[in-house]
Amino acid sequence: MIATVYKSTGSWYSLKDEEGRFWNGRMKGVMKLDDITSTNPVAVGDKVKAAVESEESGTVIIDEILDRHNYINRQSPRHKHQQHIVAANLDQSLLIATLREPKTSQGFIDRFLVACEMYHVPAVIAFNKSDLYKSKDLEKYEGWKAMYEAIGYKVILVSAEKREGLEAFTEVLQDKTTLLSGHSGVGKSSLLNALFPGMNRKTQDVSGWSGKGQHTTTFAEMFDLPFGGRIIDTPGMREFGLVNISKAELSHYFPEMRDRLNDCQFNNCLHMNEPGCAIKEATVNGEIHEDRYVSYCGILDSIEEKKY
Repeated sequence: MIATVYKSTGSWYSLKDEEGRFWNGRMKGVMKLDDITSTNPVAVGDKVKAAVESEESGTVIIDEILDRHNYINRQSPRHKHQQHIVAANLDQSLLIATLREPKTSQGFIDRFLVACEMYHVPAVIAFNKSDLYKSKDLEKYEGWKAMYEAIGYKVILVSAEKREGLEAFTEVLQDKTTLLSGHSGVGKSSLLNALFPGMNRKTQDVSGWSGKGQHTTTFAEMFDLPFGGRIIDTPGMREFGLVNISKAELSHYFPEMRDRLNDCQFNNCLHMNEPGCAIKEATVNGEIHEDRYVSYCGILDSIEEKKY
């Protein structure tokens, strides 16, 4: 049978076949994909071939993972030199961010956007908890919205608590397979509960002493939406570590830089101290937002090149 992976617990998988029946599946032996070391060879969103092990208990053995048209990965939280595939076969990703309780940093947002650009997954940013925002926060939101929309990203403002902005949120999700990500505590579960009352996702308050959220979703899981489309809910992330990227590649994943790379004097320009750099010139002229350039420099500095 051909089935889609709806949930991964690390060793067992919840699969939905083409007739809509759910099965519990496990892998046949050890699988390796494209010689990439991954902590999870089978990811939510994968299409797989599986053989029925027991019709009665509803169990199958996964024989083969079918080709992915895309996926998003991050550095494994437990193994620095391995990747963790967050989800596969996506139409888009939706990053839930907050300006308060907890505060999402621009660095986190930009790392997530770089990962989306690397794997050709369109990205949307939704700022939640707008009911907590003061005038200074709303001013910051408007600034970030203008900055990100100028380079092609859709930005929306929502409040799960006040049920505001949910129509725009629903519109973004309709008829698409969407990866939902964000820091722990940004209110992903609250948003899902506001949209789909029957879902009953667990919610938890932000930890008072750290200002950081606590994990409520333990494993990635996909849900069918009543109005068409699917969402993949993922565990909250403290950090988003990039993998399989070199310093020379990074600027290709900043859309506003990508359009100007051919104008640099040197084709291996890292846009730091080189003369004749079109990126630095565009930043000075205000064509590239200064905060995005600072973010680029921060990510560039964090990339560890492989030594051969």
